[in-house]
Amino acid sequence: MSITQQDTEQQAAVFRAFADPTRLKLVKLLCHQRYPDALCVNALAGLLDMSQSAVSQHLRVLRAVGLVKSERRGHHIHYFMNQDELRGCQELLLAALSTDGIIQEEPCQKDCPERRE
Repeated sequence: MSITQQDTEQQAAVFRAFADPTRLKLVKLLCHQRYPDALCVNALAGLLDMSQSAVSQHLRVLRAVGLVKSERRGHHIHYFMNQDELRGCQELLLAALSTDGIIQEEPCQKDCPERRE
């Protein structure tokens, strides 16, 4: 897999993680927490007025892309943002939206019927 393809795959994974409004709310809530002030699923569920299981599923997606870390404290698992990964995701998103280095191609002549002369 080329570097460009790998970057694109990483960018798509981040976009998928942010594509759900509930996950965006979770990210915003967790961004306001600083370690060791993490929130457990019960607290997050209460703040979002959602079930524990729904919040857990969304946290699973965020953990899969590395945005969220967890730590067991007694009987509960507390969640907080992975600040390093968050910065990396910000860079990926900016790179995906960047116009730097875009190659200006000649209009296609052979493949676009509208452009054939």
